[in-house]
Amino acid sequence: MQSYLIQFLIDARNRFIPFLDWIHELKKPEVLKADIIAGITVALVLIPQSMAYAQLAGLPPQMGLYSAFLVPIIAALFGSSRQLQNGPVAIISLMTAAALIPLNLSVEQYIVYAAMLAVLAGVIQVMLGLLRLGVLVDFLSHPVVIGFTNAAAIVISSLQIGKLLGIDAESGSHLYETLWNLLIAIPDKTHFPTLAMGGFSLILLVLFKKYTPKLPGILFTVVIAILTSWLIGFDTMGGKIVAEIEKGLPSFTIPVIQTEHLSNLLMPAFMIALLSFVEAFSIAKAIASKTRQHLSADQEMVGKGLANLVAGFSHGYAVSGSFSRTAVAFDAGAKTGFAAIVSGLIVGITLLFLTPLLYYLPVATLAAVIIVAVVGLIHLQPFKHAWVVNPHDGLVALVVFLSTLYFAPHLEWGIFIGVGLSVGFYIFRTLKPHFAELALNKDGTYRDAKIFGLETSPNVAFFRYDGDLYFANAGYLERRILNAVADKPELKVLVLDLEAIEQIDATGEEMLSHMSERLEEAGIEFCITRPKFKVEDALKRSGLYDVIGEEHFFGKRIRAINAIKKKYGDQVDVNHLIFHKPVEEEIDSEQKTGL
Repeated sequence: MQSYLIQFLIDARNRFIPFLDWIHELKKPEVLKADIIAGITVALVLIPQSMAYAQLAGLPPQMGLYSAFLVPIIAALFGSSRQLQNGPVAIISLMTAAALIPLNLSVEQYIVYAAMLAVLAGVIQVMLGLLRLGVLVDFLSHPVVIGFTNAAAIVISSLQIGKLLGIDAESGSHLYETLWNLLIAIPDKTHFPTLAMGGFSLILLVLFKKYTPKLPGILFTVVIAILTSWLIGFDTMGGKIVAEIEKGLPSFTIPVIQTEHLSNLLMPAFMIALLSFVEAFSIAKAIASKTRQHLSADQEMVGKGLANLVAGFSHGYAVSGSFSRTAVAFDAGAKTGFAAIVSGLIVGITLLFLTPLLYYLPVATLAAVIIVAVVGLIHLQPFKHAWVVNPHDGLVALVVFLSTLYFAPHLEWGIFIGVGLSVGFYIFRTLKPHFAELALNKDGTYRDAKIFGLETSPNVAFFRYDGDLYFANAGYLERRILNAVADKPELKVLVLDLEAIEQIDATGEEMLSHMSERLEEAGIEFCITRPKFKVEDALKRSGLYDVIGEEHFFGKRIRAINAIKKKYGDQVDVNHLIFHKPVEEEIDSEQKTGL
């Protein structure tokens, strides 16, 4: 009893105060110093990025800063990853905009609804984490994520072209309509000072990234753009600037929305909850593979949920883990979650004292920051790799990619289609698992006799079935066995190897029962080898184990073969199943011999 209580307390500590695992390491001066340096480095990237991503979400720049203040701190304290950097990210920002724009809200309502979307996503994540349902994110298969991420990157970058050109193009219900409106507006409405500023910012970002990747190129670009904008009077030329950013820390309020709009936010919130976790946990796993940390999907889900709740209650919007900022933290030597805490505190200092310095920041520069950040998400090689591994996966990735582009900015449809296709292909693949008659290969292994061209016996058939046995494929196995029996009119013994079956349901059990009866009526003995414990236990609970007979179940194939030899002797041919060398050392004295 005492050991169970101790284990319960350990689990509770890990779940509710996981930061105790690393906070003691800050006593080491080298760890504290590394985290402070990493935190400052990340903050230099986080501040301009958070403002840019807020713009992508259709929100004022300060909401990006609000979402970058307490969020990294809470996520670091209650998540399981030590290096993961949380805050505004491009894909979640676009999904926020896609969820809110169709509601035709006023500016004030839009801000409140964005906060409520973060709260709803946070509640969903906390519930999933506490109930240990983080496994749900596995429905977002890797091909789905590949297709979605690449398409979303293209959508995000293309939507920033108008800001680079200084054109306010009319938005359509689909991305291609918006881009068409932009295209026809380019000849007459392009604002050349904005185009020059945007192009200048893009060049700076690319050059800094290429030649000084260790330095905060985004920050340098923003500083240079602000100084240039101020010196040339960019705003007086008609160029858009960030202008005044509300000074001070955010207050804590509960966002209130119209009840009839709640249903419109639930599905987007659920998709944001799942996708933000998939994005963040994928990044955390990549870093953990290098640092050899232990990760908990459920704990990370709780940490992400609490971060979203804090974002929503502090006038922010939905957040996730950032690959670029996490990479910056790792490269800068971050050791614990304290690095993220430092980043959040620096954002807080910026909100208190430094926002006037951002007044002349060109909107075109923020657009350039977004484009450079998301272009790095476009990778075509994973499509080819998925196709090589399994054409079904390659097709899923391609369909998700195309459907996400087609339905954009309603990105959730690409995910729905991808999940549906993935599940559909999985069911299709399990409908007809591999079924083969086995024979002993010259290397001493049992192989598919048809594929390897091996000789089989007319009176003893040894079959292997590689898949779970459930309602969707039980009929398939039954047909394959009956057809195999029909091809062997002299068959006396049929052995079915169930070693590959992990699960069996009532339909699968019923099929085995009928098969046993039919074979018995045909004068064919039915044996089962190597059933897993839970499969054998299910057959015992149903009573089929006793019906077939304990003497017909074997833990090893060689035991079944020797039992057949002992009973039938020269009446059957089992040469295709045994070595012609002594193999008695493989058989213990307790083997079952009855048939």
